[in-house]
Amino acid sequence: MQAKALASNCVYFHRKVFKTANSKQTIMSLLFSEYQLPAPNGPLKLANRIVIAPMCQYSADHGRATDWHLAHWTSLLNSGAGLVILEATAVTEEGRISPGCLGLWNDATAEALQDKLGRARKLAPHVPVAIQISHAGRKASSAAPWHGGQLLDSAHGGWQALAPSALPHLSTEMPPTELDAAGLDRIKNAFVKTAERAQDMGIEMVELHAAHGYLLHQFLSPISNKRSDAYGGSFENRTRFIREIFDAVRAKFNGVLGIRLSATDWVEDGWNPDETADLSVRLRSAGANFVHISSGGVSAQQKIAIGPEYQVPFAKTVKDKSGLPTIAVGLITEAQQAEAILQRGDANLIAFARAFLFNPRWAWQAAAELGGVVQASEQYWRCLPREAQSVFGNVKIGMR
Repeated sequence: MQAKALASNCVYFHRKVFKTANSKQTIMSLLFSEYQLPAPNGPLKLANRIVIAPMCQYSADHGRATDWHLAHWTSLLNSGAGLVILEATAVTEEGRISPGCLGLWNDATAEALQDKLGRARKLAPHVPVAIQISHAGRKASSAAPWHGGQLLDSAHGGWQALAPSALPHLSTEMPPTELDAAGLDRIKNAFVKTAERAQDMGIEMVELHAAHGYLLHQFLSPISNKRSDAYGGSFENRTRFIREIFDAVRAKFNGVLGIRLSATDWVEDGWNPDETADLSVRLRSAGANFVHISSGGVSAQQKIAIGPEYQVPFAKTVKDKSGLPTIAVGLITEAQQAEAILQRGDANLIAFARAFLFNPRWAWQAAAELGGVVQASEQYWRCLPREAQSVFGNVKIGMR
């Protein structure tokens, strides 16, 4: 597709014409236009609308970032994306999805993350960095995907999971422990402390993880939340814990703050898009700066209508009803596809995950296709093919 686009003078999206980089008249695409996210300490400027979504690496050492993260983050920061969101990062030790998951719950995990991220940022152009902070709830204590992903018992390095209700994710698994009032307060404070640690190391943006069946999503969904107290039952009650955490983090974190939500459980009588939009409206009033729309993960009974852009309609619903800057994600793989979503007004930003694992230079190729410009370390300036010489802007290379 890239070669075909480069060979032509025009790329068409919904009757709008965009000139490619090698044409005489270049019109910047929306995907490669600047965007600003509001924040209490001033707007965060993104060079383009490409976001790298958080992707667990299962490669930490007891929560501590390792050399794998150094290499991985250096690559992502050199990808040309406008924003990089670090993988789901546990706010407590028992909140890790797996024994290999990244954490930011104490001095040791903070020192390791700051060291690896700081070194990665020195090896790449300046790119804003976000961190997704999370608690896995009843999906904690699981094996890494390449080891089957199943719940681990104590004999295999596992631990007791916590949840809104003592209901396991799978009927064959050990039930989690239902959180009491003291447990809720401890986890809420852990989210705040983790956000403060991120702020102290210069991370510009925090995303609360309330999607994919992890703890905050478990509180939202009537499938996993069967509580009879102030945190269960009605929409008001099921959203209470998330709203309390959000308010507490907002009071301490001065950068961009938002949330990732599963718009639907894909299960009858589960969490649904209207509730997602309603919660987003409430969070905007509480000071949210963005919402990141995904889906599913809370039930093995889910029936996902999967296909290209399958989550984009949910993003549009939330964007239209809440007015929040909205990130769309999920089976968006082509530059023209991402451009069309923005042109339709279905989202403000486009997130990519596996596409960047498969091709860490996806944004460079998209820039060549759509006539965009990206940043790259000067060591890479000589790499561009003749037909894509303007992708890094007007850089000058001398040869001897």
